[in-house]
Amino acid sequence: MPPTGPATVTREQSSHVLPWLAPGEPFPDVERAWQQGDPIPGLLAAGGALDTPTLLRAYASGIFPWFSDDQPILWWSPDPRMVLRPADFRLHPSLRKAIRGGLRSGRLDIRIDTAFERVIRACAHTPRAGQRGTWIVPAMIEAYTALHHAGHAHSIETWWDGELVGGLYCVNLGRMVFGESMFSHRNDASKMALAGLVACARVWGVPAIDCQQNTPHLAFMGACEMPRERFLGTVREATCQPTPSWTFDPLYWECLLSNGSSSPS
Repeated sequence: MPPTGPATVTREQSSHVLPWLAPGEPFPDVERAWQQGDPIPGLLAAGGALDTPTLLRAYASGIFPWFSDDQPILWWSPDPRMVLRPADFRLHPSLRKAIRGGLRSGRLDIRIDTAFERVIRACAHTPRAGQRGTWIVPAMIEAYTALHHAGHAHSIETWWDGELVGGLYCVNLGRMVFGESMFSHRNDASKMALAGLVACARVWGVPAIDCQQNTPHLAFMGACEMPRERFLGTVREATCQPTPSWTFDPLYWECLLSNGSSSPS
């Protein structure tokens, strides 16, 4: 879930160092990504395409696209990687209270995949501090909508009094979840969607939710950095597992709202 737009990278600046990919060309080994001390750590390659097969190969290899409207497609594989383990999610008292209150009153409803395009467009229009424009450019919206129709991208939505007020979208391969972006039109609405995703992840046996890059907000929620090699091992193991059924059962809340932390049977 990138916090801001990617750093400015021009073809002239990058072509001497970065591989430039033709559509369908294999990705370079992630070890070739720029490291700490390089101009832009985590940057791996440029070019290629955003079609569904390419995106699936990228995520399975720990790679994701991230670029601005005035840039070519840029591919990233940072080291370390920010990851949220569902068991480590911190449900802070104020959020717990807000969720309980919304459920008790019948005003809160978490839904999955009922408004994917609305969610991704709302994420694209959500301003972020220090961001120049948005990295969720029209090409990204088109690509991830196609990925959604192929069954690999999902929206977790917060509905309040029957209105969509927040949510997030993510990519799923097997039992691995890759978080992308969130939006909120009501206090705590995006956090409620994340809590709903974590509840699902605990029930489904998802070992980790990829958060891509470190931010104070993610750390506050319990995410932490993981060495890329270890992250890739988690991805390889999780993507070999059966894909869960992306539906939300209100009973899943018991994973977070009960005094214990175990998943319901």
